[in-house]
Amino acid sequence: MTLPNGLSIVGEINPNVQSVAFGYFVRVGSRDETDEVSGVSHFLEHMVFKGTENYTPMDVNRIFDEVGAKYNASTSEEVTLFYAAVLPEYLSQTFELVSSILYPSLRTDDFNMEKNVILEEIGMYDDMPAFSAYEKLMQTHFAGHPLSRSILGTVESITALTADQMRAYHKSNYLSGNITLALAGNVDWSTVVELAEKHCAHWPSGMTDRPTQEAVPAGGLAVITKESSNQEHVAQMTPAPTSQSDLRFAADILSVIVGDDANSRLYWELIEPGHAEAAELSYNEYDGSGTYMTFLTCHPDDVEKNMAVMARIFEDVNKNGVTSEELEQAKNKVASRIVLRSERPMGRLSSLGSNWVYRKEYRSVEDDLNTLQSLTLDDINNLLKAYPLGHTTTVAIGPRESLTLNS
Repeated sequence: MTLPNGLSIVGEINPNVQSVAFGYFVRVGSRDETDEVSGVSHFLEHMVFKGTENYTPMDVNRIFDEVGAKYNASTSEEVTLFYAAVLPEYLSQTFELVSSILYPSLRTDDFNMEKNVILEEIGMYDDMPAFSAYEKLMQTHFAGHPLSRSILGTVESITALTADQMRAYHKSNYLSGNITLALAGNVDWSTVVELAEKHCAHWPSGMTDRPTQEAVPAGGLAVITKESSNQEHVAQMTPAPTSQSDLRFAADILSVIVGDDANSRLYWELIEPGHAEAAELSYNEYDGSGTYMTFLTCHPDDVEKNMAVMARIFEDVNKNGVTSEELEQAKNKVASRIVLRSERPMGRLSSLGSNWVYRKEYRSVEDDLNTLQSLTLDDINNLLKAYPLGHTTTVAIGPRESLTLNS
């Protein structure tokens, strides 16, 4: 349902579980920022827990602890999520708290103090080659597109950011039409509606526009030399189906067949023989765009050899597809993951919210399993015709000063 102010509510009621989980999916992330406020979405995620006019930061933490809530928040390129999971008897109290802090005071003193925390976090992640490779890969692959923006921002952008800029950003983006309330677990639907009307009906209405043109990456190679690293970390991207495409189901299963962390083609060719520490392929869907992303970690001297193996595997899959045995095995693996995740309300929350944010669609576990079982080799082949595996963009971080790509 949708409240008069535009807040969407989607829920999955299950009286057979012992907890309830809910979350606010705010359709705003780094892609919605400008250069002047780069990193503000993630910074704002931190500031939400700094309290409101009625709740001090100590109150926020104390109440969450008193009810035994499992709570947190996250920021991506496209969504900022605030969630909590509690026993049903504590839903009302926890719901009031989370709903309240979504519109925080944003006090200047708290802002200035938290800015140091954000800068420390940027420094911490800069020391992680895998994260740095991902950041640089997104920046290079999506150059000129909103998805190229860093989630954390830069030291320069965060240092220059002001509390007034954050307040303006919050006012412009935290509108009811940009927010989806998702809820799963042991609760009555009437209770959900009552709580939402009580604590959310006064939120400002409206929604922001987000251009979602599909990216057309130019590609390229970036090599970042880090002499202190003992291994080379290579991340690659190529276009894949968008979050609105029906091909996304085939892309997800293909990533499991080719690049899952166990019993995939990359695993048997590179991990099992000991040629690489990591060799994986994932499918990432975005609003209007999508990517296949590969990640390789190995000894610096083995990079080209291992990349040649990956290129050969991709070429074979693009030309010949996958086998019926591989498809069936991957279906069983994904089906188990769907079912096991669904047995916890928190496990259903992400699926419920994401499906509604991106497609205004409710999908049950049965829907997901039925779609999974209906996938055929023809679906995989149609996917590969539209979005073949490859390496449009490459980023390497490690002791290497240069890298030779396979032609």
